Amino acid sequence: MATALQKIESSIEAQKKKLAQLQAKRQAIEARDKAAEQKEKRAIDTRRKILLGSFVLSRASMISLSTLNIGGAALSDYLTRDDDRALFGFEPLPESAKAESKTDAPLT
Repeated sequence: MATALQKIESSIEAQKKKLAQLQAKRQAIEARDKAAEQKEKRAIDTRRKILLGSFVLSRASMISLSTLNIGGAALSDYLTRDDDRALFGFEPLPESAKAESKTDAPLT
């Protein structure tokens, strides 16, 4: 009788191990799917930014980018990182302006 009980216990343990393996496999698949979804969202967001930037640049080709003003916000005010500002020929911001812009910088 003890051997039948031992067989049942070992079967239960084997099933628990199999369940744990399947749960780990499910988590890995879910993580992979989530990562793929996030990658696709980032790609779509990047594409939107490229297209919008291309559109704005095509419309702004007749004016100086330093005077570009969209919705009351000037491009020179929007760009706070020195390397971003350099792409458009703007001077780096003074240190005092950099400290202020970190608190209300746009999310990108």
